[in-house]
Amino acid sequence: MKTLTEKQKNILEFIEEFLDREGMAPTVYEIADHFNIKTSTVFAHLRALQRKKQLSRSSKARSISLMSRMRGARGVPLGALMIPLLGRVNAGVPAESLEYKEGEICVTSAQVNDYPLDQLFALRVQGESMRDLGIYDGDIVIVAQTGNKPRPGDIVVALVQGNEVTVKSFFPKTGGRIELRPANPEYDVQIYPAEEVAIQGRVIGLQRKY
Repeated sequence: MKTLTEKQKNILEFIEEFLDREGMAPTVYEIADHFNIKTSTVFAHLRALQRKKQLSRSSKARSISLMSRMRGARGVPLGALMIPLLGRVNAGVPAESLEYKEGEICVTSAQVNDYPLDQLFALRVQGESMRDLGIYDGDIVIVAQTGNKPRPGDIVVALVQGNEVTVKSFFPKTGGRIELRPANPEYDVQIYPAEEVAIQGRVIGLQRKY
């Protein structure tokens, strides 16, 4: 491995701390603001760190991944996996469709059981409608794409009427309807025709920042 400059070491440490604190990678602008340097300088350092096999990134925002975390180094448990953080999901009334990828989060293999990596994603929760099942505003839910056949009582991420996303408990009803049930008495149960609900995945885990 090529020797890192002091500034490159500092940037790597900042990215790692940001990932641990926020559950996603910093943007170029956040790095520039932290070190009080130009974004063009940040881009140059990131390109150098890519050449030195310290990180990978794409043109998308928050796409930085630390290679050391993929190797299970620098204090990250062996068996750790990186899965995409795709935006926010409403735990209240249905919200607009999922946003694009915000970044990645680190999970352990124990958290995701035997689900294939390409079937996993994470979402940051907004709202308190699932409060009584222990899902709070700001939590990150880990989701497995399980097709459109969840079991009654599963907590699911549902796409409603083609463009609205929500997280609720799933209960099929007679007459070809689906009940999306909150876990907070301040919120109403939502019932839709089955053809208006597409299950995006089942919630299988949760991360919380204290």
